[in-house]
Amino acid sequence: MTSTTDSSPAADTPLSTPHWPLGGLLVLAGAAFVTILTEALPAGVLPVMSTDLHVTEARAGLLVTVYALAAALTAIPVTAWTLIVPRRTLLLALLLGFAATNAVTAVSADFSLTLVARIVSGVFAGLLWAMVPAYAARLAPERSGKAIATALAGMTVGLSLGIPAGTALGGLIGWRWTFALLTALALALGAAAFRYLPRLPGERARRGGGLLSTIRTPGIAAINTASIATVLGFYVLYTYIAPFVERAELGVGTGTVLFVFGLGSMGGVWFAGVTADRRLRTATLGLLTLATLCLASFGLFPRSTVAVLLGALLWGATHGGIPTLMQTAGLRAAPQDPDTANSLWVTGWNIGMAGGSLLGGVVLTGAGTGALPWTAAALLATAAVTAALAHRNGFPPAR
Repeated sequence: MTSTTDSSPAADTPLSTPHWPLGGLLVLAGAAFVTILTEALPAGVLPVMSTDLHVTEARAGLLVTVYALAAALTAIPVTAWTLIVPRRTLLLALLLGFAATNAVTAVSADFSLTLVARIVSGVFAGLLWAMVPAYAARLAPERSGKAIATALAGMTVGLSLGIPAGTALGGLIGWRWTFALLTALALALGAAAFRYLPRLPGERARRGGGLLSTIRTPGIAAINTASIATVLGFYVLYTYIAPFVERAELGVGTGTVLFVFGLGSMGGVWFAGVTADRRLRTATLGLLTLATLCLASFGLFPRSTVAVLLGALLWGATHGGIPTLMQTAGLRAAPQDPDTANSLWVTGWNIGMAGGSLLGGVVLTGAGTGALPWTAAALLATAAVTAALAHRNGFPPAR
């Protein structure tokens, strides 16, 4: 599968370029856009999906849970197995995979088959999220934080425009046609990637000491603990944002709340891009604290349209910025094994997604929607404390 060029020493070095590699980073951003839509769209159309598939809302939440579990369980080994594959080739394969699994989701009338499609999609997502930040950093090694933020901007645009639009389309044309459009989008993006993405070979061999060495690297444990607590809190509420909004009887619908959330995410990813390379600790602690306060505000003022929209805007900003900051911290802590560090982060993040959606389902069933934001706020507070304590390694002060 590799060529003479792919096995050259250049495979173990970053791409050398005198210019900002905007074209390549935009393609990576497009891949992130497709991935986040595939990942999170069920949260926006959960009630109608559960009805059409003849399951409860809590059980339909498994469509998010199994996706996250698949990504969590496979990110590390699949990343290791595919290190030697040229990056563009791997990206094309992933986009074709997303096209196939979204097509199955679009036509399936059986909940079990839909679950299987979501599991396979989760495998693809785990690999893509592990690959994209390290790939971006190799394209622009001297400004890795900004490069990662640019690539992950696709996730932000997906949250701000794609998911709300998908939620709205789900109401207009049905969620099945919405997934069919995702299939077409993945295919179109694959063609664009083949045309515009710079050729960058895979790695012939791992530069560092491998998985165990990376796990033992000072700071990695703190970074991943804070990440897991963060995403647990996010997905306790985000997975069930539709029933939360509907039962609060606000003057706006779920699509509007998600749109405002996504707009905030765009600001958050911009903030991360300008702070990750110089003020990583300050920015991380600030966003974690803000997220805690936003989630608490949902618990205090669940029926206030203004409070919920403002909270969604600021919560979105934290969701847009924190992943870039966390992954930049991981790359700095383990510069010799960036792909392994990212695969650990992806595993932890997706464990948090799965745990958050499961915990949210338990809370929803046992205590109702009013308890969701308080549970989420407690988890974000835990993440903030963890990051604050990691002042020597993980999130050190700026020098």
